[in-house]
Amino acid sequence: MAAAAAASSELLTGWCLFGLSLLAILAFCWVYVRKYQSRRESEVISTITSIFALAIALITSALLPVDIFLVSYMKNQNGTFKEWADANVSRQIEDTVLYGYYTLYSIILFSVFLWIPFVYFYYEEKDEDDASTCSQVQTALKYTLGFLMVCAILLMIGAFVPLEVPQGRNSTEWEKVKLLFEELGSSHGLAALSFSISSLTLIGMLAAVMYTAYGMSALPLNLIKGTRSPSYERLENTEDIEEVEQNILRIKSKCKDGRPLSTRHRRTLQQLEERLRTLRRRERHLELIEKSWWTKFCGAMRPLKIIWGVFFILVALLFTISLFLSNLDKALHSAGINSGFIILGTNLTNPLNMLLPVLQTVFPLDYILITTIIMYFIFTSMAGIRNMGIWFFWIRLYKIRRGKTRPQALLFLCMILLLIVLHTSYMIYSLAPQYVMYGSQKYVAEHNMTLDGQPGNVTTYVPKVCDADAPEDQCTVTRTYLFLHKFWFFSAAYYFGNWAFIAVFLIGLIVSCCKGKKSVIEGVVDEDDSDISDDEPYVYYG
Repeated sequence: MAAAAAASSELLTGWCLFGLSLLAILAFCWVYVRKYQSRRESEVISTITSIFALAIALITSALLPVDIFLVSYMKNQNGTFKEWADANVSRQIEDTVLYGYYTLYSIILFSVFLWIPFVYFYYEEKDEDDASTCSQVQTALKYTLGFLMVCAILLMIGAFVPLEVPQGRNSTEWEKVKLLFEELGSSHGLAALSFSISSLTLIGMLAAVMYTAYGMSALPLNLIKGTRSPSYERLENTEDIEEVEQNILRIKSKCKDGRPLSTRHRRTLQQLEERLRTLRRRERHLELIEKSWWTKFCGAMRPLKIIWGVFFILVALLFTISLFLSNLDKALHSAGINSGFIILGTNLTNPLNMLLPVLQTVFPLDYILITTIIMYFIFTSMAGIRNMGIWFFWIRLYKIRRGKTRPQALLFLCMILLLIVLHTSYMIYSLAPQYVMYGSQKYVAEHNMTLDGQPGNVTTYVPKVCDADAPEDQCTVTRTYLFLHKFWFFSAAYYFGNWAFIAVFLIGLIVSCCKGKKSVIEGVVDEDDSDISDDEPYVYYG
């Protein structure tokens, strides 16, 4: 009874911490969205949708370390189950985590295929001056219906395509249909949901290759290099203004006698006047930044930024080297593409796989490391999207700018982050497959040994780390693993995506090293800016 009460107390404390974490996540999402959304085009529905989607992304990313912790928490270090962790309690904990995944993944499907598309198309139609609210809703529903059809098709494929076909040749068509329904019922829709989520994870892999890999190289180096001096930039900008004004006067002087300007001169004059307006806007922003107290504060915090930059680049290198060795292990020791390059153990160890067992001896260092890597993965994704903007192939759709981001761009940002978070679990599994499957669990194994002077063998029981050879009733597999490897062809695609991720990271690292310091007003005033919020007030926050 005392052990059960202590366990209940610890679980209650855990739920309290989880509740506080949710409040912290919601507060962060509100600050982040308010920081980047346009002050002029701010809309309540799009703001709430962006905050909610971003919060779901962060909460879903936190489910992996919680899953690993719960399966590890049920066992002692000597390999035995804790007194309160009988079969029923273990099953309840597994079901709770599984229902947590069901809930969050279902919300992600709802957000990606219904809520976010509807809000996006609603505000796209709102840009039309003659559009009424009724026509906006009708048009948004019409386009959203296409997303719902895609979602329904994915769920049907996942539910009614069995993973294992009947082996007997004499099975009738009815027996095959019965097998389909039995598989769907026994898994409670796990295959259908897993297929849909795996399809979205595949898109998230492409987004991670494009944005996260670049963000992992750009964010640390930008912190280390810093930005250009506002005073020096303002001096250069003043010289550019004088030069452009002289060119404008020179062209206008050609028509003083009443002669009209040629087409080429009119086009050049128009370009120069636009350039002059941009330079004057830059002048106003640079003057504001130069006098800002935040600029002085950031200058004082410069050494801390360098330290953070060095730390982030070390984490990125640890992540990339571990991912390379893990993929190399799969290439050398897996059964190949037909098995999805899946291996249950590790033949080539990597730094992260070596570090986690060491940290497991001191609770909760291993969970702190996993959580840090996941959060780093998300924040570098945000940095990559912010630096690159949102692209559709070679077409730049939106820019993510502090205080000037349109509602549609924020919705795109949150949808991309939702997809990237889905891919995060597989990335962590690629780095430490055994740890993601079993956490720090151990099991009791028999060990026969012969003692000198005694006939026969003596059987002893020693704790061993859980792996694929462990008895099923002694080691509990995380629910995360069930969603990762339902379909081998997705695993094969993720494997090749990891190689692409490594290549893009190295290219981004070289590009970021060769680029000079960023302008202190980078992204604030651009000549090719297509957003309509250029002239709205801007407050500099570093």
